[in-house]
Amino acid sequence: QVQLVESGGGSVQAGGSLRLSCSASGYSTDNSCMAWFRQAPGKERAGVAVIGAFGTTSYADSVKGRFTISQDNAKRTLYLQMNSLKNEDTAMYYCAATARVLCVLARLTENEYRYWGQGTQVTVSS
Repeated sequence: QVQLVESGGGSVQAGGSLRLSCSASGYSTDNSCMAWFRQAPGKERAGVAVIGAFGTTSYADSVKGRFTISQDNAKRTLYLQMNSLKNEDTAMYYCAATARVLCVLARLTENEYRYWGQGTQVTVSS
């Protein structure tokens, strides 16, 4: 049974940094695609960043240059380093993973991902 558990969320002032983690069990992160999504109050869930086999990455325009996605396959853990946080980054952040055996890169759309975590809240204040 695949389980994804996020951690690292919290409250931070604008301009600050946070690092989110997503621990995977029952799932091999090698050669897979894993991503971060977020959902702000009153808005639809949206893709933030994805990482695939060979370390290929892609980011939403709104976070390019500020967020960095990475993973440690030995620890089966996905990370999201968030710098220069803005009020509009406030959201529930979700970890997601594809079911593909080999995934070089996946799109940042929900239907690409089979497995989801429960989310971790990030609140950015001025």
